[in-house]
Amino acid sequence: MGTLVYSMQVSLDGFVADAAGEFTSWARPDEQVLAAINDEHSRVSTYLLGRRMYQTMAVWETNPEVIEQSPQSTEFAQIWQKADKVVFSRTLEAVDTSHTQLRTRFDPEEVAQMKADAQGNVTIDGPTVAAHAIRHGLVDRIDVLLCPVVVGGGLRFLPDLRLDLDLQHEQRFDNGMVQLRYDVLPSHEISA
Repeated sequence: MGTLVYSMQVSLDGFVADAAGEFTSWARPDEQVLAAINDEHSRVSTYLLGRRMYQTMAVWETNPEVIEQSPQSTEFAQIWQKADKVVFSRTLEAVDTSHTQLRTRFDPEEVAQMKADAQGNVTIDGPTVAAHAIRHGLVDRIDVLLCPVVVGGGLRFLPDLRLDLDLQHEQRFDNGMVQLRYDVLPSHEISA
């Protein structure tokens, strides 16, 4: 059985993109951070992605300039290309990467089965699709790559609900980013 991991790069105030949809200027990992990402993603067998995240990540297979920009980038591209990918989208008509399936809706039972059948970790990337998995109690772990920036608004990392978390790992990088890894604790009734 795999572990379902929600993993994103996040501003200090909790956004994965600013109000204009921009993130590349402040969430770009350097080689040290990419090495840590590669280490973690080497255990991923399946990526679950929303449409926007898929279109962002597809460059790791379709754009040689991105793939070849550094040794760590090349390694990440190889990891991403060999993994299975499932894209959830009502608007995307086709996918253009290998090992990729398209679904028109998020089915929690199907995702639970993917997780049960997984030979490695399953990551869910993109806050919209991750919110569905979180609300259905499917996410086992949340990995945050905290970026040293406050953007003031935009696309939120987490949905509006309570999650109890247990810190399992923290690592600081020279560029000011911090990697945090939390296990999601089973939900419980909160007394008033």
